[in-house]
Amino acid sequence: MGHTATAQAGSGGLTATEHRLANGLRVVLSEDHLTPVAAVCLWYDVGSRHEVKGRTGLAHLFEHLMFQGSASVPGNGHFELVQGAGGSLNGTTSFERTNYFETMPTHQLELALWLEADRMGSLLAALDDESMENQRDVVKNERRQRYDNVPYGTAFEKLTALAYPEGHPYHHTPIGSMADLDAASLEDARDFFRTYYAPNNAVLSVVGDIDPERTLAWIEKYFGTIPSHDGKQPPRDGSLPEVIGAQLREEIVEEVPARALMAAYRLPHDGTRECDAADVALTVLGGGESSRLHNRLVRRDQTAVAAGFGMLRLAGAPSLGWLDVKTSGGVEVPDIESAVDEELARFAAEGPTAEEMERAQAQLEREWLDRLSTVAGRADELCRFAVLFGDPQLALTAVQRVLDITAEEVQAVAAARLRPDNRAVLVYEPLAGSDADESDESDESDESDESNENEGAEQ
Repeated sequence: MGHTATAQAGSGGLTATEHRLANGLRVVLSEDHLTPVAAVCLWYDVGSRHEVKGRTGLAHLFEHLMFQGSASVPGNGHFELVQGAGGSLNGTTSFERTNYFETMPTHQLELALWLEADRMGSLLAALDDESMENQRDVVKNERRQRYDNVPYGTAFEKLTALAYPEGHPYHHTPIGSMADLDAASLEDARDFFRTYYAPNNAVLSVVGDIDPERTLAWIEKYFGTIPSHDGKQPPRDGSLPEVIGAQLREEIVEEVPARALMAAYRLPHDGTRECDAADVALTVLGGGESSRLHNRLVRRDQTAVAAGFGMLRLAGAPSLGWLDVKTSGGVEVPDIESAVDEELARFAAEGPTAEEMERAQAQLEREWLDRLSTVAGRADELCRFAVLFGDPQLALTAVQRVLDITAEEVQAVAAARLRPDNRAVLVYEPLAGSDADESDESDESDESDESNENEGAEQ
């Protein structure tokens, strides 16, 4: 079943049609004949929030297993077939979903649909101990390279663990722990697949230079015979009080190029007007070189080499406002923190200026339009709004909702949420004897040494 596309107010003329197969698979199609390519995006309603204690990282591990081979496409065949046809592909895992996507020349669209259907319907036939061990090692190595062995690499993991209490479904990040990755068994993976990789737990979007009728016929042909599965349990409740109620802190002494102040503020859930207002507030405060924090810390005070404030939007738990400041030279973190709090308090008391509102909303509008202008970006957003909010059409009007936010709403959310008692804080201090530490203790270093240190910190 389905319905006809009609452009909604505020959608910029973009349209999408929705359909549902008998096995529960939701399908969203959006025509765009500007270029001869088509994007296929498949979102499964499973992420790290669905995992249980002792089995963290399983959703992300399974993302890798989906590229390890299926009944008809052994080994690395999925990559080889897509790239051989001139396409690109990947997959990602978050707290709230796992997605897989291909962008193909139009005449190769059927291949991408067949490949996604084949692994949805037949991955278990190829899942064995060898593929499990292979991808377990890949994920563990990814953790080493991207988290454990890089400066500030575990900051995200540590801050989320502080911001969401023990036992909360968002307390751990999608990468999982080494111990839990080692503990995952082949039977764990098989149960995970049976539970979550079912058509009635997925949304498929196809965007681009497509013939909707023919595309829907292919989807019915390849996905329609895959059986549904009703064993999925809803994710655990992720609700929390609006304000943490205390400042949670952790100091980390590591080999880092500069002192750093990082903080996560508890913000409204994604999908709410308050969340959009918070996004505007963070853009005014820390979204680029025209932002208040950059102007104060980097340009005026010259106490930081970088200062940013962004948002991690979450639908099933409070979103996070993410502050990241890297200090300059021998500046101490308390000096940075005092300046940040001063700017946040002033913003809460006075609100944004008309010029700041215009600039921030234009910046967010451009980001949204850039996202929706590509077939891959639009396919992903259609899936996101379908999975998390039940309505893919909301993706097409998101820009207008941001532009409707008022300065009063921005000031209100800043005053309510951007407070010292509503944040988790990480303070990074360099190891004694490191280059960054030595720069604090000596006034005799020449200009070239200071320049090198600052360049290293900025990177």
